[in-house]
Amino acid sequence: MSIDKLQRSIRKLKNPLMVALSADFSQVPPQFRDGSDLSNCVRYTKFLLLALKDTVPAVRFDFGSFSVLGSEGVESLSQLLQFANEQGYYVLLDAPEMFSPRQAELVANGIFTHWCFDGLLLSCYLGTDTLKPFTRYMKDNDKDLFIVLRTGNKSASEIQDLLTGSRLVHTAAADLAKHLGESFIDRCGYSRIAGVGAATSPNTLQNLRSKYPSLFLMADSIDYSGANAKNCAEAFDKLGHGAIACVSSYVTGAWQDSDARGEDPVRLAVQAAERLKKNINRYVTIL
Repeated sequence: MSIDKLQRSIRKLKNPLMVALSADFSQVPPQFRDGSDLSNCVRYTKFLLLALKDTVPAVRFDFGSFSVLGSEGVESLSQLLQFANEQGYYVLLDAPEMFSPRQAELVANGIFTHWCFDGLLLSCYLGTDTLKPFTRYMKDNDKDLFIVLRTGNKSASEIQDLLTGSRLVHTAAADLAKHLGESFIDRCGYSRIAGVGAATSPNTLQNLRSKYPSLFLMADSIDYSGANAKNCAEAFDKLGHGAIACVSSYVTGAWQDSDARGEDPVRLAVQAAERLKKNINRYVTIL
């Protein structure tokens, strides 16, 4: 099963790190700007995927940033997902936004049928009727769901940390993810329905880890202001299992550091990933 695949890859590389990739043209270094914005972005992303595969076990792609570019963007995303899969990565795909159960049914059918990925990231804040279409497809596919519980943006607390009865809103979301995932426990002891918390909020990650022992966790946005490797360590169990940290521009935009001008941007990205791996391993021992 896929969460088992992800956990094995993390243990093999001793690196619980996922790199987020998107159609963000500002992240493309000057050395790769000799065609259209999209073609430059795709070429740089492929170079990164080739260079990082012995360091990073997982990558994440943003459906929205590619899809708004039209048919060429969608085709480019499809190619990159397949390419990442061929390089041996665990591939997480951020699902398109949905606003009704009917939309969820249509997206679930289309995305499981036509797209190459190992895990799919979804929001749970419309309730279970927009999640159940995906869990039905999970039963016949070796795929995982990552459910957004607590985000790292500054205003997240305005909604996600409110009290609802005796629980915080994001804790109610975690209860929902736990309930849905009870029939999807993998051999590693973690459910194929995982939770996503913010690397900016160590107390949230600590609470999620202690209250939901079968919930695999993503500590998201480790390169946000206020996030760090020590915070991410709260998401792991005593064996250094059950979690992964997600990073984006710290790796993909490493070339933008003023001290790195003129250097190979791909090599700088690998160095940044290795640096972050070392920082996480200061606090997490992966057995």
